[in-house]
Amino acid sequence: MHTAAAKTIDEYIATFPAATQNLLKQLRAAILEAAPQATERISYGMPCFRTTKNLVYFGGYSKHIGFYPGAATIAHFETQLSQYKHAKGSVQFPLTEAIPSALIIQMTEFRLQELLKKEK
Repeated sequence: MHTAAAKTIDEYIATFPAATQNLLKQLRAAILEAAPQATERISYGMPCFRTTKNLVYFGGYSKHIGFYPGAATIAHFETQLSQYKHAKGSVQFPLTEAIPSALIIQMTEFRLQELLKKEK
């Protein structure tokens, strides 16, 4: 992946074509709206948002944006994700469609609550 050398999320996003950058920025903004206390980092070569533990990841690809909120979040939002290709812990948003920001916010909030419950 050509983004492996990125040290920040800004550097990571800058490696993509302009249209993809716009979608990645929208996804990032939705995550930060849901979890403003999260810190940003690159982990496993991808943008990662962290609170006390890794919260969510995302990644850009040639035909989609991958969003990785974990298996419990994907299972909880299965109905809302039915129109997207998804797997146990991930969902793919096609580059030809708008980022579903409201859904990303809900999923990130759900994941944040999941982490908070595990800490107690």
